Amino acid sequence: MKILVVRFKQIGDSVLASPICNTLKKTYPDSEVDYVVYEHIAPLFENHHAIDNVIAITKEEQKNPLKYIAKVWKVTRKKYDIIIDIMSTPKSEVFTLFGRSAEYRIGRHKKKRGYTYTHKIHEPVGAKDKVDKFLRMLDPLTDAGIDVKYDHEYNIDVSSEERCRIRERMTGAGVDLNKPIVAFSINSRRPEKIWNIEYMKKLIEKVLKEKGAQGIFYYSPAEKEFALNLHKEMGERRDIFTNIVTKDIRELAALISQCDMFIGNEGGPRHIAQGVDTPSVAIFSPSAEKKEWLSNANERHRGIEYLDVLSNDEIDGIMKEEESRSKLYDSIGVDDVYNLVEEVWKKADYDKKYSV
Repeated sequence: MKILVVRFKQIGDSVLASPICNTLKKTYPDSEVDYVVYEHIAPLFENHHAIDNVIAITKEEQKNPLKYIAKVWKVTRKKYDIIIDIMSTPKSEVFTLFGRSAEYRIGRHKKKRGYTYTHKIHEPVGAKDKVDKFLRMLDPLTDAGIDVKYDHEYNIDVSSEERCRIRERMTGAGVDLNKPIVAFSINSRRPEKIWNIEYMKKLIEKVLKEKGAQGIFYYSPAEKEFALNLHKEMGERRDIFTNIVTKDIRELAALISQCDMFIGNEGGPRHIAQGVDTPSVAIFSPSAEKKEWLSNANERHRGIEYLDVLSNDEIDGIMKEEESRSKLYDSIGVDDVYNLVEEVWKKADYDKKYSV
């Protein structure tokens, strides 16, 4: 049995879709499961327990139609039995076009599209969250009488060697591994997801003071200036580290795996934190619904959005004002987030591990 799962999106979507691979590997233990993602995301799924081959689509292949088609043609010569096109765009559908020998070619239902699919999945009604929604792509297998062994968890497998290497770099940068370490998500590639920066500074200061913690500002090359400037605005505190550079997303996963907590803006790195099971607290902007994006929420992984702090009347009042979206986001206060941090901290039993 050969299975291909295609997921063209950014970090969070790719991580949240990976339970499809887990489920298929459990359902067909002897199968070969391949996962198609963008090149910069591919390292995240290296050595994944449910993925046999990670197929990376390069930036050049994304931009050049001929090179892209050549890549898809080469991949589909493997003669897959099942192809699942999660995104279901004209671009991703080329995999089912060239893989027509597959018994199951599953995509999303879209008007005047998807002629190469054997099964079209309508937008799920009543899905619990994003993971649940993605797993509905496997409904045709269940409908065919196959005993699909659903697995809603998403994991990122970081080896002990990778953990050791990043710990050495952390200590070399001056981090004390005997004190609490918190990774702060201070930025986002989408400006509307960045929480009030003055609130963020106050939250960081409070966490570092109350928990005797050290903070790590991670960043991509494009975010470096933002991180360094924020560190400067905070007096270049010696308990905040901006000198741990990660060369790719896999090193970022290793770094987050060695932190005690992840706090900050919702986004792909927050999903990485949950994937490596580093306790996390996410701040959701009005553009990202917590119910959907905080998949598999539990006592170690929590989130907060404006709906948690405002009444319906308050929301109605704000919606009548200009710049209502930013005002909804600003309604989440420093203490609101810190109280949630306290709850997760206690559940992780860090008060026993560290004496502040």
